[in-house]
Amino acid sequence: MSLVSASFDLPAMGDYARDWALVDVETSGLIARRDRELAVAVITIGPDGEQTGEFSTLLDPGCDPGAVEVHGLTVERLRGAPTFDQVAGRIGAMLQDRVLVAHNAQFDYDFLAYEFARARMWLPVSQRLCTLALNRQVDPPTDDMKLGTLAAHYGVPQQRAHDALDDTRVLAGILLASLREAARLDLPLPLVSCPPRAESQFTPKPPKTPCAYRNPGRMAPGGPLLQGMKIAITGETAHARAELVGRAVAAGLNMMTSVSRHTSVLVTNEPASQSAKARRAAAEGVPVIDEHTFLRLLADVRNGTVHEATVAAPLTAPSTAEVQATVPASAAASVPEVSVLTPSAPSTTVPAPRQPGEADSTLVGPLMSRRVLVLGGAHADAAAARSRVVELGGSAAVNLSTSVTDVVVLADGDKDRRMSRITALGLPVHDADWLMFPISTNLDTAVIRPKEPHVLPRGGVIDLPMPAGKPAPEWYITATWAPQGDCEIDVVAFILDEDEQVLFDEDFIFYGAPESPAGTVRLLTGGPAEQAIALHLASLPPATRKVVVAAAIDGPATFGAVGPIQIGAAPGTSGSPLTRATLDAATTERTLLLAEIYRRGPIWRLRAIGQGYDHALDSLARGYGVDIAN
Repeated sequence: MSLVSASFDLPAMGDYARDWALVDVETSGLIARRDRELAVAVITIGPDGEQTGEFSTLLDPGCDPGAVEVHGLTVERLRGAPTFDQVAGRIGAMLQDRVLVAHNAQFDYDFLAYEFARARMWLPVSQRLCTLALNRQVDPPTDDMKLGTLAAHYGVPQQRAHDALDDTRVLAGILLASLREAARLDLPLPLVSCPPRAESQFTPKPPKTPCAYRNPGRMAPGGPLLQGMKIAITGETAHARAELVGRAVAAGLNMMTSVSRHTSVLVTNEPASQSAKARRAAAEGVPVIDEHTFLRLLADVRNGTVHEATVAAPLTAPSTAEVQATVPASAAASVPEVSVLTPSAPSTTVPAPRQPGEADSTLVGPLMSRRVLVLGGAHADAAAARSRVVELGGSAAVNLSTSVTDVVVLADGDKDRRMSRITALGLPVHDADWLMFPISTNLDTAVIRPKEPHVLPRGGVIDLPMPAGKPAPEWYITATWAPQGDCEIDVVAFILDEDEQVLFDEDFIFYGAPESPAGTVRLLTGGPAEQAIALHLASLPPATRKVVVAAAIDGPATFGAVGPIQIGAAPGTSGSPLTRATLDAATTERTLLLAEIYRRGPIWRLRAIGQGYDHALDSLARGYGVDIAN
């Protein structure tokens, strides 16, 4: 049967017509390395839009099925179902040589990867497409990006939510409708390469226990050790290194793998050592003691100050009326070779988020509810134009989407490849003078969102609300940019303590280690021009005071050539964005701080940063205390 209307001509769509394998899984939990699949469905579609295959089955997970109230799969319903390894061959044959498609594709892909690994098989997927990422590019006028919401928008019938087979059939309709919109806008598909993975290559290490005490600073000459002191060890030791570390951790000390200006003391039996830790300790003036002295002091470690546990308070009303924004200086204080981006951040105030059903009276100005795409112009001119859009109450777009209401064309902007599509769509096109005194035009034909996100300028701050009486949401900080042909951009995160240092090297989240050991901070890839950091703020330990989200370019290219990067914050994978900021003042920088999420009393806040460095990612990581090999 055909899953697409006659008006949708897939064969004429070129790159949009492929062999697809649409997948949905129901699971016992949300952590792929721990939880198991309870049901799986696969539908295959050919380049002509015709369905070519369908398979679904319940699965015996060999464990508790988890949230039965969500998926309805009880132990009784699953009894007698096959185990995953019994159907892995059939599923693999359907995925072979096709693009895997799912709603929040990384979730389904990771669960499949683990199940195939447990069955001692490779997951035969080389590319995947996330319909969430695709629709974030299309940007339809919906309250959120949930499967049911998109189904209603695209006119796709939905019978049984959280039923794997029905969800996959709904997904098929959403995919084809989304491809039609992408073709109308001439958007590149956000395909993600999926190299083969074995379980041992992507299983995070067991979580380490963060130190419960605040860092009291340097050890005084001849003084005692205090709980919370940051201790590093270098060189050969008489006792096993693991024994020394274990005894120190048990005494309440914070054992570090690298040395920084925040290190309390370095332990070494070779004071003249030329190790990297010894050289850094000498440069920073860190006290040095030998192993014998360290063991003696371990017998009498003095009490320290416990980290205050701060639980994010629910925001049932906009109680924090205004938050004064400041230019971030924390990273500049801890990272060398800093070049602050220009123009400098303006001071601004951002009211607390409005509640459901509450009118938003904060977006004021002649460009209120408008989303403006700027094309062409010298870098400084284009950045200034986008800043002017925000000053006028509008939002600066990074890519063409259905939410774009206006286009400003600067010098040579008419040569942009998107101009022909913009003309075909009939979007209003203006020159630079329009931004000085924009004339209000009819918005009847524009696509206006039911919930417009707050627009943050560089340096702007906003509270991240926690719903009253509900589980704390996982926040997704998503970065998007224009597709690049000659460089790759990597989004990373640093989980920091009060000294703006990582507690462990595993607190550096990047493409090689995409998940913190406890799973509270994760890197997600939605496509070559979109990556996100997922944060379960309520589960972060008290020692964590801040999470910094950054981006880095692999190679000699700079962010000045990349152009603007947009960041957005949303509760949940499918949530409507609470806030959005466009950062575009970079010139020669190769690393760029995008945002910081930090504690302020019982509240977590997000600050849009936009501060860059000419050096590479390894230097940025070392500045935050990560032990990077030369």
